[in-house]
Amino acid sequence: MAEHSSKKRTSSHTRRMVLKATVAGAVAGIATPAIFRPARAEGVTCRIATSEAVGSPISEAFEAWAAMLREQSDGAIDAQHFPASQLGSYSQLIEGNRLGTIEVTTGGPDTEEALAPEIAATGGAPGFIYRDEAHVDAVLQGPIGEQVSGIAREKTGVEFVAYGEVGFRHLLTKEPVTSLAELDGVKIRVPELRVWIDFWQLLGANPTPLPYAEQYNALSTGVIEGLEADFFSILGFNWYEQAPHLTLTNHWFLPKAVRVNATWLDALTPELQDMVRSTAKAAFAEQRSTSRAGMASALDDLVAKGVTVHELSDDEKDQWVEASAPLFDQFGQASTETAEMIAAIRAL
Repeated sequence: MAEHSSKKRTSSHTRRMVLKATVAGAVAGIATPAIFRPARAEGVTCRIATSEAVGSPISEAFEAWAAMLREQSDGAIDAQHFPASQLGSYSQLIEGNRLGTIEVTTGGPDTEEALAPEIAATGGAPGFIYRDEAHVDAVLQGPIGEQVSGIAREKTGVEFVAYGEVGFRHLLTKEPVTSLAELDGVKIRVPELRVWIDFWQLLGANPTPLPYAEQYNALSTGVIEGLEADFFSILGFNWYEQAPHLTLTNHWFLPKAVRVNATWLDALTPELQDMVRSTAKAAFAEQRSTSRAGMASALDDLVAKGVTVHELSDDEKDQWVEASAPLFDQFGQASTETAEMIAAIRAL
């Protein structure tokens, strides 16, 4: 009886070893008939982890992309999607992505301010750099976008395989803000990035760095008096429940780079690498279209939930732009490449 049990365990162990060898062959680029058809449970794991709200256009795009990766690889890539900070805070996911403990995440190129400030310039830094959506497309869907992906790979170990978006960001506050005077001293949540802090300081606010996931509680307890975000995130995270005033500032357009760990990507076969890149581009081209089409509807939903919308007058908007303009030169001092990138973006 013991001998039969031992043989059964040995047989199971052998089958597992064969499956693992098949997957290892696929990853290393060894030609094998099973390259696209390993057992699904033994596929190469691809954890897609983000801080994006469940049901937001970005999360829906990642859900669709994960399905594409599983289906078009016939299980060779076991893509798993974890939205809403399930696997960590925004900063933890970014760092895990660089290290390779998280295969895929998303974030603005401005996240790379410390490692590659020239990349940060394409992430909306240093504020009011993008004029409209056509300007964004000219930058990110053209040669500059390709250049940025290469820089990210070289300096951070992460390749930007596509660019999604959540649209322009606006100001959400407990009390109305329609002028620089009313913004003075208001505690605004910002990411833990220097360029965001400097931007709001120039406008006279009191920028308060906090993790992304802490914003609702921080509003409810008074740690912050406002935040800035896109319509979809304001809806998805219910921040409007604590801060019912929305000022349409269009101050920052935050692209969402689809960030894939380069070491993980390079370990795939060339065919799988191409498939990862092509499906990402397809999924997020659709996401950008959906996001832009749904923007007005999202704003209507916020109004229906009791949010009061405020608009800046043209003169007032000019004052905001002028007040923050010194940040272009200040941010450009990080490096010659950064100054050149800012000039290239603004010239388009």
